[in-house]
Amino acid sequence: MKLELGIIPVKDIQFGPESKVENGVIYVNADELKALLLEDENLKSVELDIARPGESVRIMPVKDVIEPRVKVSGEGAMFPGMISKVATVGSGRTNVLRGSAVVTTGKIVGFQEGIIDMCGTGAEYTPFSKLNNLVVICEPADGIEKHAHEKAVRMAGLKAADYVGKLAKDIEAEEIETYETEDVKEGIEKYPNLPRVAYVLMLQSQGLMHDTYVYGVDMKQSLPTIINPTETMDGAILSGNCVSACDKNTSYHHLNNPVIKSLFEQHGKTLNFVGVIITNENVYLADKMRSSDWTSKLCKWLGVDGAIVSQEGFGNPDTDLIMNCKKIEAQGVKTVIITDEYAGRDGASQSLADADVAADAVVTGGNANMVITLEPKDRVIGYPEVADIIAGGFDGSLQADGSIVAELQVITGATNEMGFNKLSAR
Repeated sequence: MKLELGIIPVKDIQFGPESKVENGVIYVNADELKALLLEDENLKSVELDIARPGESVRIMPVKDVIEPRVKVSGEGAMFPGMISKVATVGSGRTNVLRGSAVVTTGKIVGFQEGIIDMCGTGAEYTPFSKLNNLVVICEPADGIEKHAHEKAVRMAGLKAADYVGKLAKDIEAEEIETYETEDVKEGIEKYPNLPRVAYVLMLQSQGLMHDTYVYGVDMKQSLPTIINPTETMDGAILSGNCVSACDKNTSYHHLNNPVIKSLFEQHGKTLNFVGVIITNENVYLADKMRSSDWTSKLCKWLGVDGAIVSQEGFGNPDTDLIMNCKKIEAQGVKTVIITDEYAGRDGASQSLADADVAADAVVTGGNANMVITLEPKDRVIGYPEVADIIAGGFDGSLQADGSIVAELQVITGATNEMGFNKLSAR
């Protein structure tokens, strides 16, 4: 499958009378977009704001981050099974408004939501401080349940990203990135002497509001399966969960998975990138055993020599991670795991809740328990008072001057387990 990404650099977002993309600037008719989003009866109100790199702005609590994209050619449309019909995506051409994002916030849904600072200490830990962010502030209708609140905010973000993305459908891209993999037989014939490598992508699925969607299906309802890596670039996998902000894979992460990008860079040179195995992270032991059995079975069936396994979340999913690693290694497949650590504020505690001697090649995204101080900002988009209750915060985190003292896990993407961050050790 072959996909071309047409890169359209974005240098600013502004509100204006007409929604369009012109000379690297996204112009948004706020009234038009708000009217679209308010078609959802579960939303009482929607406001829009803009946060630019370097501004003294804090966004909290952050629910999701989505990069605006649009299908120019090829089958299907963006975010299949969610806001477009179910069709296999990942081929043709997709235009990308690089340097921009839609960020959703509003009243807190679950305590595992995070913070994006556009400048200062916090900005150094999140990739989203470098983007021009269109912020969608969603207020839920009175009396709705949390799962309905979560869905309303999730869908508002996707609709807003789709709305903005479609503005770039007829824009000529400044750069074309091409991604292509062969089928199993073609790959063996084309690269007979290169090691075959698969990427095992663990998707959060630990229960209510710990959901990840694949073509619109909650991954907890699926057994592990195979997906073409380019499908992820068209929004086949989307976030819908409330795990801790630091290691949550937002929809932006799935669209821009750095493990997939790195494997494509080496494909045909040092390795044969066979494809992506997606697997879930379950609550009960029997489910963990079943999924890890299937994951290792798929690795063997594909005849891979090596596998990279990335986790999402911490604690309970550490067991899924180690089970996957141990069983894949038992198939004779060299395995590397990507995780992060919850090693205590002093860094002296056990980093993972589970371990095994087979997990002898580990990349870590940093210690999420490290305490940081976030300076006060001139403007807060959202609700600063949730600093005391979000994961990583504590009673007294929000200081009188507007600064926040909390663990690193409050920062969206700070210890991301795809490696989409600045902290790492091997």
